[in-house]
Amino acid sequence: MIEFYHVDKRYVSDQLALTDVSFSIEKGEFVFLTGASGAGKTTLLKLIFKEEVPTRGQILIDSQNINLIQSKLLYQLRRNIGIVFQDFRLLQNRTVYENISIPLAVRGEKKSTIEKMVMNALSLVGLTHRKNYIPMHISGGEQQRVAIARAIVASPKIILADEPTGNLDTELSIEIFKIFERINANGITVLIATHNTYMMEMFPKRILKLDKGKLISDGKKERAA
Repeated sequence: MIEFYHVDKRYVSDQLALTDVSFSIEKGEFVFLTGASGAGKTTLLKLIFKEEVPTRGQILIDSQNINLIQSKLLYQLRRNIGIVFQDFRLLQNRTVYENISIPLAVRGEKKSTIEKMVMNALSLVGLTHRKNYIPMHISGGEQQRVAIARAIVASPKIILADEPTGNLDTELSIEIFKIFERINANGITVLIATHNTYMMEMFPKRILKLDKGKLISDGKKERAA
């Protein structure tokens, strides 16, 4: 589902953000991406949905070499990838329902289809009772659940999350990771960048660890050894 082959990412400063990174994540896997601040986690996620492009190497998503995708066709890649950010990125002048419906409205879905899919997403994250609220009137944990619902509403094949519990306490973090497990149980591939070791211990999954842009350990290989 996600394949990296000898990927480097060099920025203008000539500093390598990623160096010779190779790994593969199978369809339906749940994987943690970890490492200290500046290790390259966010860069790696940005490469997957082509917000950044590699300096060297190949990246395949669902067997397609995304290096070859033209800019005008990027939407075809991104409609299959849902993204969850640490800072939620919700529109504060729109209701919870409206925030979640945005990806569907952009695609031109019918109103009846949008309503069904938004309510399904709200049900999965346990927020049907908050659909008419403005984000500033709900808690941080609830805002993150809205962000997750927005990421999954269009039935993507992959969910990427960048430090999704970085602003939340332990109890709320556990709730959020349980939601990601439910999403994964539906066959969606989940890749979460986090430095929260407690959550990774509580939810034992395969772990990819970066250090200064290099992949220094892969839980899949360690378990197989």
